[in-house]
Amino acid sequence: MVTTIQSSLREHQHILIRQLANFIEEIWECNLSLSPYNIPEDLGYVEGSLEGEKLIIENRCYQTPQFRKLHLELAQVGDRLDILHCVMFPHPNYPLPIFGVDLVGSQKGISAAIVDLSPVTDDRFLPQNYHSVLTNLPILEFSQPRDLPAWGNIFSEFCLFIRPVNAEEEKLFLQRVKQFLTLHCQIAIATLPIASRFKQAELLAGQRYYCTQQQQNDKTRRILEKSLGKAWTDRYMSTMLFDSP
Repeated sequence: MVTTIQSSLREHQHILIRQLANFIEEIWECNLSLSPYNIPEDLGYVEGSLEGEKLIIENRCYQTPQFRKLHLELAQVGDRLDILHCVMFPHPNYPLPIFGVDLVGSQKGISAAIVDLSPVTDDRFLPQNYHSVLTNLPILEFSQPRDLPAWGNIFSEFCLFIRPVNAEEEKLFLQRVKQFLTLHCQIAIATLPIASRFKQAELLAGQRYYCTQQQQNDKTRRILEKSLGKAWTDRYMSTMLFDSP
């Protein structure tokens, strides 16, 4: 049973972050058999200071038979930065992609919104049961699409990365996240684990590569290092955000 995060942090973040955080937890609870995930004691709730403003980070993690880690992070820097980060890491004996979604902005608006189902196989293609559904989703038009970072070769052809400019685009983005996440959970619970050690090794290597690439996110690293130092940031990014199995 998931307990929705009831905190002053969520209530003071951008409404799209609040809506998406609540939705993610609802979909997890309705579709998956959740159990607790052991978060290091000092990383569940973190406070720091960045250029005179308070930094707050809240983490919630779960695990299921299909997923070794479901991670939802909410963060805020004073009045100028709101963050939602979510990743679902499958167990390496389940041939599933990695679901990820990030929102970055403030009460004034969302500056970056990205969602993807990232393949972890050597051929960098999504499984056919994902590909066939995603191909038939309606094409969404956004006025300000954004370019993927240089390390973004981990993302699929269906990755959506935008700057929503109004409430209508925020609504469209939220709908697309719902479609991705619902599909992912439905396929996951219908998927059987694989016995092939060779295939498991391939999936494991794909997850490790995904984590290695994500740790190259300089923007995230700079914010954390300025507030909490390099050693803490290295540990946080490698054990909390993108821990290789």
